[in-house]
Formats: sequence, C-alpha cells, structure tokens
Amino acid sequence: MPLRITSEIANALSYLHSAASVPIYHRDIKSSNILLDDKYRAKVSDFGTSKSIALEKTHVTTRVQGTFGYLDPEYFRSSQFTEKSDVYSFGVVLVEVLTGQKPVFSTQSEDEVRSLVAFFLLSMQNDSLFEVLDRTVKDGPKTEIEAFAKLAKRCLNLNGKKRPTMKQVALELEWIRSPAEADAIEQCADEDSDIDDPIELSATASCSTSGLILNDSVTLTLDA
Repeated sequence: MPLRITSEIANALSYLHSAASVPIYHRDIKSSNILLDDKYRAKVSDFGTSKSIALEKTHVTTRVQGTFGYLDPEYFRSSQFTEKSDVYSFGVVLVEVLTGQKPVFSTQSEDEVRSLVAFFLLSMQNDSLFEVLDRTVKDGPKTEIEAFAKLAKRCLNLNGKKRPTMKQVALELEWIRSPAEADAIEQCADEDSDIDDPIELSATASCSTSGLILNDSVTLTLDA
C-alpha cells in the first residue's frame, strides 16, 4: 500500500511539472499535505505556496519558504526554486515511508535535532539500511525495498541537476510495483553509484531558522 500511495503522489506531481498546460511547482511537499480517502487513494493538497512557471523558465526566484526537514538545501542557498526542489521534498517523504520517522526529531540534548535525511544517507553509506527500516516495511520484498531506497537517495542528491525528474520518479515507482520490470529497476536504481557527489554526512543537524518561513510539520502515517 505505501508503494501504491507514493506512486500516485509521484504521478500527480509529474502531471503538475510536465503535463499541465502551465507547469506548476508545489513548493511544500510533505507528508501532512498528502491526504488519503476511505480507499487509501492519495491526494496532494495545500497549494498555498505553489507557483505556475512560464514554459521558457526553469526556476522561480523567491523568498525562501517551506517546512524544515523537507526544504531543498540548494533552494535554501540560492533562493531559486526548480522542479528538482519538489523532487528533494518528495525524497524526504519516501524516507519517512521507509523508516516511519519524522523529518527531524529531538535528541536527548535540547540544543540539537537529528536530521532524518542525514540519518538515512548514513545508513545507505554504511550498508545498514535494513537496520533503520520501519517494522511494517521490513516484511516487504528485499529487491523492492532496496530499489525504493536507492530512488529516495537519488531524489536527495545535493546537486539538483543529478536528481531525477518527477516523471522519472513516477516511472521508476511503477517499475518497482511491477515484478516483470525487475531488470529495469536494478539498472535505474544502481545509476546513483556513478552520479552521486561525495557527501559528508552528520547524523546531527542544527536548526537555524534565520530567513525561513516555517510551517509546523505533522507526519502522516501511510501504512494505516
């Protein structure tokens, strides 16, 4: 069910980015903006910060807005929001599904919070992914879990140009759902080993809110 839900979200965002008559960047993708109906069909909500983009443009320059933990670091540095910024935020949602954790969570020290993204990427780097998975996910097929995690990692690349488009994300999630496409899954998921930049990871991140408009983050449980 989580795989189907994330696939539906990816298809919706792909439509906004590349199929709508005027491209739209959502700009606040997070689990609390994903609604489920009584049949657990996913709906993307809250377009209050969304921007329509002229066809000839690739980004919009704005005051930095978003929810801490989902915010694209590249957008934070440059104030330029691109379609790949939505991809980064969606990558955080994928990691939430995998781990059952919130994007940021407090440590025993009141002055620090732990970054879920850094925690996840460190687990991938140390080949300890299955140690951080949510218990409801661990029972799934290993091949699907690994492909799902590698896709999430690609979405979280610090270099936005090296992230997949939402159309590619939606397609790969469909591949993961289809056993007949197992070879395609492996080939696409393994591409990250050649394109990822070296990243210095820290399981602890500081929370500076200077210059940010922050919204409260509420994690939606997708395995209901």
